[in-house]
Amino acid sequence: MSYLIALKASFVASAPADATNVIGRVESLKTGAFWNRLGTRFLPFADAATKDLPLSRILRLSLFQISVGMAAVLLQGTLNRVMIVELGMSASLVAAMVSLPLLFAPLRALIGFKSDHHTSLLGWKRVPYIWFGTLMQFGGLAILPFALLVMTGGGTGPAFVGQFGAVFGFLLVGAGMHMTQTAGLALATDLAPEHARPRVVALLYVMLLIGMLVSSIVIGRLLVDFTPTKLVQIVQGVAALTMVLNIVALWKQEARNRTATARRATPIFREVWAAFIARPRTIRLLVAVGLGAAAFSTHDVLLEPYGGQVLGLGVGATTLLTAAWAAGMLVGFALAARRLADHGEPLRLAGFGATIGIVAFLAVIFAGPLGSPAMLGIGATAIGLGNGLFSVGTLIAAMAITDDASLDGRTGLALGAWGAVQASAAGAAIGIGVFIRDIVSTAAVAHNLGPTLAGPDAGYAVVYILEIVLLIGTLVALGPLVQSSRADVISSNTRFSFQEFPI
Repeated sequence: MSYLIALKASFVASAPADATNVIGRVESLKTGAFWNRLGTRFLPFADAATKDLPLSRILRLSLFQISVGMAAVLLQGTLNRVMIVELGMSASLVAAMVSLPLLFAPLRALIGFKSDHHTSLLGWKRVPYIWFGTLMQFGGLAILPFALLVMTGGGTGPAFVGQFGAVFGFLLVGAGMHMTQTAGLALATDLAPEHARPRVVALLYVMLLIGMLVSSIVIGRLLVDFTPTKLVQIVQGVAALTMVLNIVALWKQEARNRTATARRATPIFREVWAAFIARPRTIRLLVAVGLGAAAFSTHDVLLEPYGGQVLGLGVGATTLLTAAWAAGMLVGFALAARRLADHGEPLRLAGFGATIGIVAFLAVIFAGPLGSPAMLGIGATAIGLGNGLFSVGTLIAAMAITDDASLDGRTGLALGAWGAVQASAAGAAIGIGVFIRDIVSTAAVAHNLGPTLAGPDAGYAVVYILEIVLLIGTLVALGPLVQSSRADVISSNTRFSFQEFPI
């Protein structure tokens, strides 16, 4: 080996300048190829870009997901805690207000349909919906802090004015979030070629999760010393940042096409929706989406209290549970993107995610009796992993429904239907989970369930068992869909290979 190296060195030293340049170029090409292979292998979204949709453009478009993530953190986390603890509001009233944005979740299918058939003299289909959704988010966030202060006596004016303003603010933010996300995902799907859509969609959901994580850390640190002035500054700062992020995200993304958005006979939503759900697999897929979303969401506000109340973990340790869940989600998105890029079946991927979820919830249940924080952490990570695989798999499957000629060009409808079912089921499941935990734990502590179930962990265990049952129901709903997809794959191939086996 040393002889060859010395020989190469002597050759380069004696070679003319042109030969040396050629050797240098060859070596640089080899180095570049090596790093390209390394990037696409270990960075799952590095190959999401295409010639017409470079990675820089995808990342800029994904900024709307950052703004939606910030608003979600404010509504579900920061304002929830501030209203109850610092402002002394009733927990039931806070829960009712925070749930108001869910009222718009069922309308996501209609929003997607309208963006598919929008009439515009400017030639845009998706941009107007993202823009007006942004304005709604901004308006709601601008109103909320002042309304909350007036409502609790910290401002000037009667309390009912603050209550009305708070309700109006929550509704505006909720409507804006659902409109922006539905139209934004539809725009990303329009821009991406068919083979790159799974990776692009997965990347957008990674950005949503990153937005939630970063904003929760930053807002939490800023509100360590709470004052009403800080609350106003932070919420309105988020409102202003929402406008900036979404304007940058939209800049020169959708090409103007006056022909596609010219005035014409617009289909009736009821008729198009009937054609959509009349597809052989649509209803079963939406049922599976609802069951899976409910299964992965029922414990959302219970995981950290479970670690603290049952295992005696501190605040820092329970916060790590959320971080572990988020890390699992990121891994799930990455695996989903890579598997789907290799022509994996999205429904089989979703079923694999549901199976992981069952194992994860069993680990969480047994972590309490065993007193094992490590098992709880593993369970939280696996919950995120299963949720990431299931979410991306079912979303790509919903988008594939519009490949039919009768539904061509109606991606917004499919994305809206998926989002409506997913958000509605998740929101309802969170409330039901808390209600079940409170009832069962109260009865267990009062020794109404016998000596075996005499601790507060009984309520949590019932919720986790319910989630396992829902995941089993999800697998039952997905089973025929996976079998029919597998039959299509087998019939379209001339040879049977190991690719037809489950993951």
